[in-house]
Amino acid sequence: MYTHNILENGERTKVILSRDVLLILKYSAVLDPVPTAPKLPQIHLCIDPTPSVGNKVRHMQVESDFSLVEETETIGPLAFSIMASAVVNGTPIANGKAQPTPATSTPEPGVISTPYLIVGAGPAGASLACFLASHGQSGILLSAASGTAREPRAHITNPAALECLREIGLEDACHHEATPGSHMQHTRWCHSMAGEEYARIHSWGNQPERAGDYAAASPCKHVDLPQTLLEPILVNKARGGGWKVRFDSTFVGFEREGEDGEITSTIKDELSGVTYKMKSKYLFGCDGARSPIMRQLDIPLKKEPGQGLAINIQIKADLEKYMTHRTGNLHWIFTPEIEHPPWGWTCIFRLVKAWDEWLAIVLPSPEWDMEAYKKNPPSNEEYLKRVRQFVGNDEIPVEILDVSKWYINEIVAEKYSSGNIFCLGDAVHRHPPFNGLGSNTCVQDAYNLAWKVAYVEKGLADKQLLESYSAERQPIGEGVIRRANQGLRDHIAVWEALGVLPKEVEERKRQFGELSEATAAGRERRKKLQEAVAYTAHEFGGIGVEMNQRYESDAVVMTDEKAARTAAPEDPVLQYQLSTYPGSRLPHAWLNSRVPVEPISTIDLAGHGAFCLLTGIGGEAWKDAAKKASEKLGVEVKAYCIGWKQDWEDVYGDWANRREVNEDGVILCRPDRTVAWRSMGPRQDAAEIVERVVAKVLGRA
Repeated sequence: MYTHNILENGERTKVILSRDVLLILKYSAVLDPVPTAPKLPQIHLCIDPTPSVGNKVRHMQVESDFSLVEETETIGPLAFSIMASAVVNGTPIANGKAQPTPATSTPEPGVISTPYLIVGAGPAGASLACFLASHGQSGILLSAASGTAREPRAHITNPAALECLREIGLEDACHHEATPGSHMQHTRWCHSMAGEEYARIHSWGNQPERAGDYAAASPCKHVDLPQTLLEPILVNKARGGGWKVRFDSTFVGFEREGEDGEITSTIKDELSGVTYKMKSKYLFGCDGARSPIMRQLDIPLKKEPGQGLAINIQIKADLEKYMTHRTGNLHWIFTPEIEHPPWGWTCIFRLVKAWDEWLAIVLPSPEWDMEAYKKNPPSNEEYLKRVRQFVGNDEIPVEILDVSKWYINEIVAEKYSSGNIFCLGDAVHRHPPFNGLGSNTCVQDAYNLAWKVAYVEKGLADKQLLESYSAERQPIGEGVIRRANQGLRDHIAVWEALGVLPKEVEERKRQFGELSEATAAGRERRKKLQEAVAYTAHEFGGIGVEMNQRYESDAVVMTDEKAARTAAPEDPVLQYQLSTYPGSRLPHAWLNSRVPVEPISTIDLAGHGAFCLLTGIGGEAWKDAAKKASEKLGVEVKAYCIGWKQDWEDVYGDWANRREVNEDGVILCRPDRTVAWRSMGPRQDAAEIVERVVAKVLGRA
């Protein structure tokens, strides 16, 4: 997707190029300098299809500055979502008529009112809007950027995050846009993309010996979905759920009447320069590593020394002819025999789009002078020269699309919320991309928070439920930033074994040359290389760190547990511990009907805005208890029996092996599929205990 805005002599031109549509729109715009009750024109467009679309015609509803709201004929994603918050009085020139409608209610002149204001439209903010929409809640999603992400920063989408998106019907859309897991088969260490290979390891669920571990963990599989493709999916889903999205809108600051009082935020429209106010009941800081909301809240941060700076060089280079026997999405490149610039010691050559778009994540030499780089950054020609060395074939055309830099941080907030202001995503946990945990953690932060906010706003839960968000997600975030930084440190052993760390070229050549020698030193170096590469499975096969979840809060009931939680696996990064102990993720198991149809996972029974009770043969009283609790509390509690001739059949016997309770016992899950409570067997007070547990989770007991 490409969008470009031109303002010349009072006339605006927007060029929108997506996979299937080239659209050029011109209109004259007069910006109202007074931010009173903005009424944004809507244009209904009928666009002639391009040849790649066949004979279908798209009908779209577009808002100010031409932001996609709805497409009734969907043929591939339309990834443009640019919306100006300026007040436009001019009439757009297009194949339709302008039909002004108010963006929101206006309780007082010049102030916009909304129950929810989300600042930041990245994976955290956009997914939060989607999850809130799934609970019938809508508000305003705000972003200082001019549109969805232009850089493919985050990309690994793991089963834990996909399970959340699966619940709201986005799994297929993600698969449609993503590079499939089969293209993520290996991580490699090599001299260049076209040249010699040093080592490789199976990655992201493609390990033959671990196929069962991944199949048992989740119905979802890893995919490579760059942020540039994920964000439009989320933003368009949020729009369809009633959310208003405003880009080019900078959050300036907020005022609040007490810790839970009404919040008044100041917003600056970057297109018009107009500053205006928004009142909201809730404010969500999804505004990234330089979060002004976190800064104003003055929430303490736990910081470890950073590991320097990295450079992202996004490029176009058709490498398809090399990839048949080099299949993988991550390729570490080392050139020990040549003098390299200090800023370009090594790189991770990362797939963006198979097999002609890549991101070279360039790491500097350990002794690199960062200040010198800032004062005199490399030219485009210097970047291109180093990238060509990474490619390894000067005959292949290479185009640099973008260059950016980022810092390797190890930072987590001590808490994630303050009253009715909640922060999530990079605002509260900042770390490098190793293990691919970043955007996945953002999505899960949002998934955890959304149902709680929705239940409180619907009057189904006490506001104390909201305190469990920080209690549950902050320890997860702290673990993520530690693991991601350790993932980088784990590579040092590989670099040492390859002999690429010395500053002098001759010493690097000598150490690297030992790998070819039939000597004791050569044997030892080869052994160290094999061991170091094998250990990187903690990054490329870390299903444990992705899926292990141990929530402890007042929204988890452990009072009926007779024993302590089973000890963590021997290697909790590699190994996923399936458990129904309260606070755990509901285990996945495939189920089917007595007359087989398409199978369903246990996780598909749970979630969807409701509590879920799972029992088996002899557990009929539990189903009655769920019905009574639902009626008394006004909260939906679904109930299913799993087993022989029950609601669902345990076709492979996996549920029996994973439920950890007897057939006539019960497992009660929260709306986020977290196990809230369980009973090993039947109880005389089934109705009372289920009601009491649900009320306890919701802060009503």
